[in-house]
Amino acid sequence: MSTVDPKALFTFSYGLYIVGTSWDGKLNGQVADAVMQLTAEPICVAVCLNKQNYTTELLAKSKKFSISVFSEDVPLPFIGNFGFRSGREFDKFSKCGYKMTELDLPIVTEHTVAAAEAVVIDVVDVYTHRLFIGEVKSAAVLAGGNPLTYADYHKLKNGKSHANAPTAIFNKI
Repeated sequence: MSTVDPKALFTFSYGLYIVGTSWDGKLNGQVADAVMQLTAEPICVAVCLNKQNYTTELLAKSKKFSISVFSEDVPLPFIGNFGFRSGREFDKFSKCGYKMTELDLPIVTEHTVAAAEAVVIDVVDVYTHRLFIGEVKSAAVLAGGNPLTYADYHKLKNGKSHANAPTAIFNKI
């Protein structure tokens, strides 16, 4: 194999999440699909964010992050609030219900099935992105229902990726 067919990558399983953080009184969050559990003991997760994003900037300073898992019934405009506007100019959390955790992190409480919070234990530069590896300090199921997969986001909601997303290549398919 010497070529890359983006359709092959589209078969990878992804979820759709809001990765949030706080630093110096500022809250921000963004849509991310590159989120995964790495280990079971201790429980560690990884999130991969574009270096140019405001969430990445704040997370690098705070060294902690939250993950809110979208539910299947999330409306497209709700996703867009966190996916297509910069938190540098817009308070994303002013448009949704959320609660603050013990680690002073925002957890979205609308259209989410579960949430977790983690403390960064390592950061790896990956070309245009940073991979933040965190140890989970708390996690909870917030509501019934199913999590939204990235495939369903494209298939059921006709959703697109932000240009900074690792999966932006799928917008052309």
